[in-house]
Amino acid sequence: MNRRMAILAVVLMTGVFTVLKANSNPLPQSTRKVINLPSKAISAPFSDAILSGNTLYLAGRIGLDKDGKAPEKVEDEIKLLLDGEKDVLAQAGMTMDDLVYVQISCSDLKLYDTFNGIYKTYFTKDYPAREFVGAGAILRGGHFEMQAIAVKH
Repeated sequence: MNRRMAILAVVLMTGVFTVLKANSNPLPQSTRKVINLPSKAISAPFSDAILSGNTLYLAGRIGLDKDGKAPEKVEDEIKLLLDGEKDVLAQAGMTMDDLVYVQISCSDLKLYDTFNGIYKTYFTKDYPAREFVGAGAILRGGHFEMQAIAVKH
């Protein structure tokens, strides 16, 4: 019986030391990288995106021209908005097809179909999950603001 107790004690102690050693190894740290476009038109207290591991969190973006204003033609605004998102994604080594979630805020829901007509041309694969919500006034006279999450596979 003493021999069985000794073997059981050795097995239990080995298990305890294995668990303690496994728990003492630190988990790998996630990388965090700030992504900003070099041509950022407006100096504001936020980054264009944050890359954490393989996930990119894109800040809210509006479609502004080189003067920092929304263009008069809403189609031009939509293209500037989506081209800006595309540029931020490219800085992180991603494309529009890496988007997994998009939220669009729109000051006039009558523009839903106009937005979708242009939006769908920016993807070559399945569309990301998306929310399109009515909003009040958008900064700088814009009609749309987009924020998104992308994951590099």
